[in-house]
Amino acid sequence: MKRRHTMPFGAELAADGSTRFRLWAPAARSVELDLSVRDLRRVLPMARQDSGWFEARVTDAPAGARYAFRIDGGMVVPDPASRCNPDDVHQASQVIDPLAFAWSDEGWRGRPWEHAVIYELHVGTFTPAGTFAAARERLGYLVDLGVTAIELMPIADFPGRCNWGYDGVLPFAPDAVYGTPEELKQLVDAAHARGLMVLVDVVYNHFGPEGNYLHAYAPQFFDPQHHTPWGAAINFAGEASRTVRDFFIHNALYWLEEYHVDGLRFDAVDRFIDDSAPDFLTEILTRVRDRFGRERHVHLVLENDRNQARYLGRDSGQRPLLATAQWNDDMHHALHCLIAGETDGYYADYAERPLWYVGRCLAEGFGYQGETSRYRRHTPRGEPSLRLPASAFVSFMQTHDQVGNRAFGERIAQLAPPRALRAAIACVLLAPSPPLLFMGEEFGASTPFLFFCDFGAELAAAVTQGRRREFGRFGSERAQASIPDPNAAATFAASKLSWPEINASPHCDWLRFYRQCLELRFTHIVPRLPGMVSSGAFEVYGEDVLCVHWTLGDGSRLHLAANFSPNVQPLAPLPGIVIYATDASEAPQAGASVSMLAPQSVVFALEATP
Repeated sequence: MKRRHTMPFGAELAADGSTRFRLWAPAARSVELDLSVRDLRRVLPMARQDSGWFEARVTDAPAGARYAFRIDGGMVVPDPASRCNPDDVHQASQVIDPLAFAWSDEGWRGRPWEHAVIYELHVGTFTPAGTFAAARERLGYLVDLGVTAIELMPIADFPGRCNWGYDGVLPFAPDAVYGTPEELKQLVDAAHARGLMVLVDVVYNHFGPEGNYLHAYAPQFFDPQHHTPWGAAINFAGEASRTVRDFFIHNALYWLEEYHVDGLRFDAVDRFIDDSAPDFLTEILTRVRDRFGRERHVHLVLENDRNQARYLGRDSGQRPLLATAQWNDDMHHALHCLIAGETDGYYADYAERPLWYVGRCLAEGFGYQGETSRYRRHTPRGEPSLRLPASAFVSFMQTHDQVGNRAFGERIAQLAPPRALRAAIACVLLAPSPPLLFMGEEFGASTPFLFFCDFGAELAAAVTQGRRREFGRFGSERAQASIPDPNAAATFAASKLSWPEINASPHCDWLRFYRQCLELRFTHIVPRLPGMVSSGAFEVYGEDVLCVHWTLGDGSRLHLAANFSPNVQPLAPLPGIVIYATDASEAPQAGASVSMLAPQSVVFALEATP
């Protein structure tokens, strides 16, 4: 089985053996192709075409050839649509033949979203080697854990030896520090052979600050009137935005077709600045749906601080019209506030009644559905989400953001009491919404996940100082200096998981707990999710006890009772049979009722249909 996504730009091998090179450079007077084939280097003119395009067709430029573009006789730049840049973002690109890889997953059509248990991982820190090949060796572990989908943090080529990936500048090229395009395809192929879906995190709201040469020859990629927190905003609505939109739309289609991944997670779509109709997000989601239709399961997940329910609608058969789901940050923030007690920053929005927000997220999706957010300068946030199914919201206790954006990268196991944390995790793993785990959380990893990068000297110094200013509340310069330097090799090394931990307590105990919860999820809950129409209902009793009730797709009823207080709390009997209780030794027999809730404990009960 061979796969290729044909693109209107970059290097495309033709059936006759020639290679077409194409670059959109509307600000350039001339563009030349700097081509190296074996030991022969040539500089060839590229013909100017309409609308800022330049093109050259070469008979001898096979797979493996290196090429770059010379702008106006001076600056030499890599291909922004490069499929591979072996020597990092400042050097020449490489011609790749996508049809050279033989796939073995011809029968793979993905898995229904109701099956999703997502494991977010950073390729560079997931294993000691930090490569696609090394990650492939851990797939069996993830299957045994109960994971059904791996989500790769951005893998597009970034500058230097390490990066979270959100500073990528060549969005079509897997970063060479992780391996070759073929090794990434081997990872996807092997995941499919084990029944694992693969999602890729993509960044379409900005380019990274180093290695982005588009400003020099295609400034139309950017909106000069707006900026994001990470750099110039992308031009999705202004003059020449059609080509810009097509660049990113093809990128989405490329990962889904050429790499056969099962879905994409779109980073910070609230940073898209676009008042056109249809807006870019609607267009790209529609194009993907139209391209793949019903031929396979393709899942499109948003990160959207605006809580816009409009992108999460379903048709009459409960199939997504646009996005499949959204990361539910409200759920994380409320749970974190509840069990860790932090109330600064965005946690302030949940501090007055965190348990109520947990209940609303579990039952209705968003915590903020149009209410005023104090953290966001007292502006309204969100849209009503009650009519959306639980599958539209991805719940989590940790992500790269929530760990890595702390000064010292602490994980929740270092911040919350174990018993309260166990209760919170059960709420995430056993509720109907698809859960997401951040690598290592399943065994209570002791290693931090820090912010790291590897920029050139001048930019590196600015990033280090900026990071320390960001955490100015640490007081003295000496205290701020203790915050790990993002550009230090030791910072990256400290963020790698320590796998031997899984064999020692308490790590092995946490791992056993996660496996138990996920086994219960697949036994009792997942088979009943298809067809679930809307979210549930919730009540908070005396500010201490939360009860949530869901009607599942087969008509069964799932009930949750949670007590996050330090005291025993009375509880009205839950209907059905108990499928999980925090204290297994105290779990009642099937059909028995629970009249008291122990401190920091949860109970799930199921009323199955006959």
